[in-house]
Amino acid sequence: MSQEPRFGRMIPAMVTPFDEDRELDLDKAQALATRLVDGGSDSLIVNGTTGESPTVFYPQKMDLFRAVVEAVGERVPVIANVGDNCTADTVSFAREVAELGVDGFMCVVPYYNKPPQEGIYQHFRTIANAVELPVILYNIPGRCVVNMEAETTLRLARECGNVVAVKEASGRMEQVEAIVAGAPEGFSVYSGDDAATFDIMKRGGAGVVSTIGNVAPARMKEIVDLCAAGDWQAAEAANERLMPLMKGLFETANPILVKEALKLAGFPVGGVRLPLVDATPEQSARLAGIMREVGVLEA
Repeated sequence: MSQEPRFGRMIPAMVTPFDEDRELDLDKAQALATRLVDGGSDSLIVNGTTGESPTVFYPQKMDLFRAVVEAVGERVPVIANVGDNCTADTVSFAREVAELGVDGFMCVVPYYNKPPQEGIYQHFRTIANAVELPVILYNIPGRCVVNMEAETTLRLARECGNVVAVKEASGRMEQVEAIVAGAPEGFSVYSGDDAATFDIMKRGGAGVVSTIGNVAPARMKEIVDLCAAGDWQAAEAANERLMPLMKGLFETANPILVKEALKLAGFPVGGVRLPLVDATPEQSARLAGIMREVGVLEA
């Protein structure tokens, strides 16, 4: 692969730590950010879906971004998830967040209001034109109900200089191939699904925005580095070894089991906020078994 992508290859979508009252635990957030960077993360995405963005309100998002920038901002890029399903709100929030010293934004395809492709295009173009920082688009039809077509992504990549990447969680490999083939130089395609990372990097993807990166950052970093080096055989073997956990973390709604996995690994980050609910004892036991099987937890 030619150049190193701007934000690197292994980017955890960091969970948001809460205390026993489900309030933000900013000290633990800083400790987790440091742990993830020490584990080999190239950048961090803060308050994405894995960070429970729907239930962390705007003042708390600001506190969280500020804390993570303070903890690791001099070591790796910090990318703030600022996108929601109202364009005007996203623009005003992104402008506020830019003042905190973050290095980029992630913005999701508008969910629930089901915009047509032209609406998706205008939404992202409006945001990109309103800010100077780089923007990562996030396409996840399973949560947004609409798929951002390859042509819409490419239109944005070509017309907006600060739209630098897409996190693709559509599961459509032909779409990934079309974006990789048509993208301008310097535009990166990231897997939005740990289990698809190997397949997407084989097709020219840059890396992954990772859920498992919260739990096993060094292991996921090894996979993307082997892919980037073109050592496909070793990458495939490393990928296969970790695959049971990549899939196991999604037995129920994310990030319920990621938080449970961190607790099992001896780094508790609190539970999840309603309407999500914490892992059941049965789910926890199954997860612990998988973590031992893949070597993330001592047998």
